[in-house]
Amino acid sequence: MAKITAAQVKNLRDKTSVGMMDAKKALVASDGDEKKALEFLREKGIAKAQKKSDKVAAAGLTRVVENGNDAAIVEVNAETDFVSGNDDFKNLIDLIAAKILEAKPANVEEALALDVDGETINDKIINTTQITGEKITLRRFTVLTKGDDESFGYYLHNQGLIGALVQVKNADETVAKHVAMHVAATKPEYLTKDDVPSDRLASEKETLKKEALNEGKPEKIVEKMVEGRLHKFLSEICLADQEFVMDSDKTVAEYVKDNGGELSAFVRYEVGEGIEKQEQSFVDEVNSQIK
Repeated sequence: MAKITAAQVKNLRDKTSVGMMDAKKALVASDGDEKKALEFLREKGIAKAQKKSDKVAAAGLTRVVENGNDAAIVEVNAETDFVSGNDDFKNLIDLIAAKILEAKPANVEEALALDVDGETINDKIINTTQITGEKITLRRFTVLTKGDDESFGYYLHNQGLIGALVQVKNADETVAKHVAMHVAATKPEYLTKDDVPSDRLASEKETLKKEALNEGKPEKIVEKMVEGRLHKFLSEICLADQEFVMDSDKTVAEYVKDNGGELSAFVRYEVGEGIEKQEQSFVDEVNSQIK
């Protein structure tokens, strides 16, 4: 058996960021061959990732990156806030966001297959799973492309637990950023009323009508009541018609128009939204990190 030196362990750790004992075990199992040790760690990482495939990764961060006329927003998840706050995870999401912006893949599957220095993004995720001991997933991303007369603005709330990316026409980055801050705070679902699906409108209208009738309102005035309540509903879910958080006397569309522009697009990601989270006590969460 080859003698494993401290220098070999340090060199492998520098390349992989794994713990000292994991690095030493890999070198021992590979008889001191660093190339084989790297493959050993990769296989171990794949096995760990597969073992954790049924875990719920609902923590994590969002990132927004820009380059010229392109911008991307991504969400990468981990199991706990402990891992989503460490440097290995942050470096991973930065790498993923940059590569997605560069390559503009059509979907998550294509993104995972992108090459980064001879490895795929999926390989990078597996490597980070090996380091952190937690399931990590690329959940979603959106790439926007603007015209030369448009601007991007973005805002990351609480270091990226909520990310908002906004695109405006004929207005500057400051206006776009203010709207992005509004989007992060108010959670709009659609850009304008025209973007609301007809079945969503029909369902809401029917619900409002039943509510009005159940309140004992005369049927002859129900339609007018429903029209008013539907207008209020749309003003709550459509960005253009929401009251602007920095000036409640204006809608968001009016704020942008007063600055010479108009809304083009927005994306809002909130980490873990829609994912059924596992309940875990603080003590259990800490113990899971020190095993």
